[in-house]
Amino acid sequence: MRDPKIRQIIQNVRAAYAPTPAYKKLEEHFQSLLEQRRADMADGVRSNVRGIVLVGQSGSGKTTAIRELVRQNAHLLATDADKEHCEFISLQVPSPATMKFVGSATLRALGYPLSGDKQGSVIWDQVKVQLKLRRTLFLHLDEAQDLARYQTDKERQSVVNTLKSLMENSHWPTGVILTGMPDLKRIVNQDPQLARRLFPVEIDRLHAVKHVAPVLDLIKNYARRGQIKVSDGLLTEQFAQRLMHAADYEFGLMVEIAVQAVAKALLQGGVGATLAHRCFADVYHDRSAAVDALNPFLAADFVRINPRSIFDRRYDDDEDPQ
Repeated sequence: MRDPKIRQIIQNVRAAYAPTPAYKKLEEHFQSLLEQRRADMADGVRSNVRGIVLVGQSGSGKTTAIRELVRQNAHLLATDADKEHCEFISLQVPSPATMKFVGSATLRALGYPLSGDKQGSVIWDQVKVQLKLRRTLFLHLDEAQDLARYQTDKERQSVVNTLKSLMENSHWPTGVILTGMPDLKRIVNQDPQLARRLFPVEIDRLHAVKHVAPVLDLIKNYARRGQIKVSDGLLTEQFAQRLMHAADYEFGLMVEIAVQAVAKALLQGGVGATLAHRCFADVYHDRSAAVDALNPFLAADFVRINPRSIFDRRYDDDEDPQ
């Protein structure tokens, strides 16, 4: 049976959040919107509100950033979806992403059972009523790029109009927070009025040179939190570049790999163990089942490896690495 103390340390490592410039920008915009809304409510003002659009590639850490945002502001917001009042409601855009299905999903997230086959416009009228009853200040739609996928220009404009109507609602305006892949820019830019009402935040990909020092600092910080040592040979420019490549230069994936490597070191050696090169190589194998020759932490020519592949046995160009 695993040592409960080790398991608790691993949980503490997993709970640690490494803020990025994008997150700090997200937090700044959110605080500004929240403060303005609180001031408007205190003065009895009903004004149009603004929202935020957070864009990043798969694995960039968008969803984790929103979770951290809610956690950091839990003392200011009612965030329990099971309570009568919930000021922050979050849901993933369903598939197919028609406005009718999205409206129905939003009602379910608000705890309102939908009965009968209603038109999309009727459903969204009910959404607005429920947002007011739950006193919801922010509605978060994750994977929001799907709102524009496989839609005609007319259908996308309907989506845009619906989002604007939530923020412009004279009875209870609700700030919209959209998170998604870069395709989300297409729907936001379809209407200048919507774009003007959203603060844009983008999570950039890691840079193989510029982010070497921050990546190495992150490894040291997670190791310190895990109460383990770091092998001297690990803290090199090339290792940081191997780690970034293994994560396809996405911050969220890079953090996942680093946290899992710290956990592996703890489970194998306990408190005071050493975080070594092999820990990361083993984590990558666990995640991908790739042979050593296609493991970015072991292969000489690691930049040729496609880090998004699993069960990989050959290079992308089908050349046998052996």
